This record gives sequence, C-alpha cells and structure tokens, in this order.
Amino acid sequence: MFKRLMEEARNVMEKDPAARSILEVFLCYPGFHAVNAYRIHHRLYLRKWYLLARIISQITRNLTGIEIHSGAKIGRKLFIDHGMGVVIGETAEIGDNVTMYHGVTLGGTGKDKGKRHPTVEDNVIIGAGAKILGPILIGANSKIGANSVVLKDVTKNSTMVGIPAKSVIPRENNVLYIYSDAVI
Repeated sequence: MFKRLMEEARNVMEKDPAARSILEVFLCYPGFHAVNAYRIHHRLYLRKWYLLARIISQITRNLTGIEIHSGAKIGRKLFIDHGMGVVIGETAEIGDNVTMYHGVTLGGTGKDKGKRHPTVEDNVIIGAGAKILGPILIGANSKIGANSVVLKDVTKNSTMVGIPAKSVIPRENNVLYIYSDAVI
C-alpha cells in the first residue's frame, strides 16, 4: 500500500510543476486524497459493504470537493488537478495515467440500469469543466478540451473541443481545424 501511495505522489510531482515536495502532496493535494480514499472505499464496495463504502466516499467528497462513486473502476496514476467539482459516476472506468482538471464530470444520461457512465482509456487528458456523458468510450491518448461536452465515442489520439464536442486537427502555429474544415 505504501508503494502505491508513493507511486501516486510521484505522479503528482511529475505532472504538477507547482508541487514542491512529496510531503506537500501528501498534506495539501485534494486530488491525491480523493484518489487514495477511493482505493479504500472501492475495496469495501467490492466486498459488498456498500453503505460503509458510500459513507467514506461522501466524507471524502465533503473534505475534498471531489465525488468518486465507490463502484467506479480507476487504474493507476490518476491525477486530479485542483479537483473541486469533479464527479466520477458508479459505472465509470478510467485507465492508467489519466489527468483531469477541476469541474470534470464523468456522468450518466438517465436512469438506465447497467453501464451508464464513460470509459476513459489510458493517457487521456480532460480539461477543466468538461462533461463526458453516457456509456461512451474515450480512446487512449486523447485530449478533451476545457468545457467540452462529449456525447459520442472518441477515437484514440483525438482532440475534442466544443459543445457538442467535435474532433479537431492541431496544426502548426496553434490553429485548430475542425474536420469539416471550419476554423475555430
């Protein structure tokens, strides 16, 4: 367990230039606290101790401003930067080495039973305020722009922006082109 904590703390140090020490990460990073509390309440959830798992998740939510449902499946090295307002739903799945900024929602779109939240593959970056809704797939190595609303599957290595989100092609001199050739 200590090895996993150190791996998560080093991940924060690598991804956040403002992090000055491992001790600072352990004491002051709500994303780090929320992810590690999730590891505990997720184990309880898997053992069918649903109420205790949910109580711990709600206490963590009140302390960090980050809500991670105990039933979500999260891989290694999830970095939630700043984190306030992040919501990760019950059937969400998150791969390894994913970065999320504040205000991100991995949410459902209705009262359906079964898989109703997104699956995010490895090495994805999700910008502040992005909403990814429904049982969709976000392919590996993709980027979701800030405040984008993603309602459809995203192929790997894509960059998505807008409401609703559309794929763009990054070009030289920082101009982005939407696949329909409209410049934004």
